[in-house]
Amino acid sequence: MPIALLPDRAVVAVSGPDALAFLQGILTCNVETLPEGEARLGALLTPQGKIQFDFLVSRAGDGFRLDTAAERVADLVKRLGLYRLRAKVTVAADPASGVAAAWDGAETAAETIRVSDGRLPALGERLYFSEGAFSADATEADYHAHRIGLGVPEGGRDFAFGDAFPHEALMDQLGGVDFKKGCYVGQEVVSRMQHRGTARTRILPIVYRDGPAPEPGTEVTAGARSLGVTGSAAGGRGLATIRLDRLGDALAAGEPVRAGGTVAAVGKPDFAAFAFPSDTAAAG
Repeated sequence: MPIALLPDRAVVAVSGPDALAFLQGILTCNVETLPEGEARLGALLTPQGKIQFDFLVSRAGDGFRLDTAAERVADLVKRLGLYRLRAKVTVAADPASGVAAAWDGAETAAETIRVSDGRLPALGERLYFSEGAFSADATEADYHAHRIGLGVPEGGRDFAFGDAFPHEALMDQLGGVDFKKGCYVGQEVVSRMQHRGTARTRILPIVYRDGPAPEPGTEVTAGARSLGVTGSAAGGRGLATIRLDRLGDALAAGEPVRAGGTVAAVGKPDFAAFAFPSDTAAAG
């Protein structure tokens, strides 16, 4: 029942009487329907529909917290400020809040704020605390191994910001995009991809069969075909950005998949509902 501190994560606080309407108008997820006690995946996109920032959004009193990559906090605060205009909203980093993850029913101190990770039940809970609120019995690496094993991507580790569409990062499969809400930045492109079914590239689980996981960014190939690139990895498993059509052609031709010099098997996450070239490619 592990608890892992996540020093690579930090909190941005969004507060004020217009906070809900402000976030609802610019984020991919539905903030209006967000219940207390849930952290929901969301993103701020470019006008061209690519992910600038990803985060977990949860309610915090009369406002919201955005759980995001620590190294991106200052940029996120600045970007949100550009959209604020005349809205009665305050956007600021919250350096007093630490972030942790707990899964498999881990217990924590009563003063810790616990919210369910809305991406996937198996991810467990996100924990927000003041310094010294509790100690952890697992590492950041343990958490990422857990996340990778479930097939859940994370921005900056499995895709580059400004380069991936929400569908490619599986946000449509993990509750990070609401296709029924009103407009938000980049909404037209994302909606068109959804309705036309044009997401040819997806981040998929990959299992390394005969060698160690290669470095992130290593090309994934099959014969002469370039299928994509690797992302994060742990314990012989990883994630990779893969062109589904090229993977289908490789499987039909009986060509082995390789990442660098390592033979690999590519599959579909258990939670995903999109079409996959062949069940025989399932990682495991």
